[in-house]
Amino acid sequence: MSAGRTSVIRAEGLAKRYGPVTALRDVSIHLDEGEVLGLIGDNGAGKSTLVKILTGFHPPDAGRLFIGGEAVTLRSVNDARQRGIETVYQDLALIDELPVYLNMALKRELTFRWIPLLDRRRMRRMAAQRLQEMAIALPSVETDVAYLSGGQRQAIAIARALFSDARVILLDEPLAAMGAKESMVILDLIRELKRRGDVSMIMIAHNYAQILDVCDRVNLVQHGRITYDRLVDETSVHELTDLVAAEYRRARQGLE
Repeated sequence: MSAGRTSVIRAEGLAKRYGPVTALRDVSIHLDEGEVLGLIGDNGAGKSTLVKILTGFHPPDAGRLFIGGEAVTLRSVNDARQRGIETVYQDLALIDELPVYLNMALKRELTFRWIPLLDRRRMRRMAAQRLQEMAIALPSVETDVAYLSGGQRQAIAIARALFSDARVILLDEPLAAMGAKESMVILDLIRELKRRGDVSMIMIAHNYAQILDVCDRVNLVQHGRITYDRLVDETSVHELTDLVAAEYRRARQGLE
């Protein structure tokens, strides 16, 4: 745990197997209040499995999970959401044919108290207010998501997570397949959320420069274990590249 901070999520000794395949081995990880943690590693290293356990999608086979210092068993994604944990995946799960404000309220729609009809005016107002607070610039909350750029769509997905007052957001490859300009929209948004300090984030990414740009700390996952935990001020793109390159060299030697 970082000095002066409280862990919002802490896991000890997590393990997960899928038949003969061991995805995680004795993983311990913590995310501090207001922190942005970068999670890096090769494909198949176990990053996504770890995120799925932290978000309640998969139960661990072993280990303990603490949220706000309390030992918990997450039984579902909804259970995690009720505890303030939201995940934004690469596919975003946005509906192109719906406007921004309805996408932000998806599965959290507001209705009138006296009749079971959508309160569209209140949802539009709340969506516009949340986007303004997050400094997300859009033509209108009534614009269909299909007409937005990749960066804007990712921003909407993150804003939707915060629409339910999430305390923790897990970002699974938020910058995948984005150009530099679109990536900057998301990086600026993460910086703004970090500045506000009312949400903690774990971000999976392959671009080390982006990780070091917006994160406070970086963890490297290799073969189902966290092998490296360092503040970003104490590492560099060169060091991270060397660590992964060394793993590649060992794997290649094992095949020869």
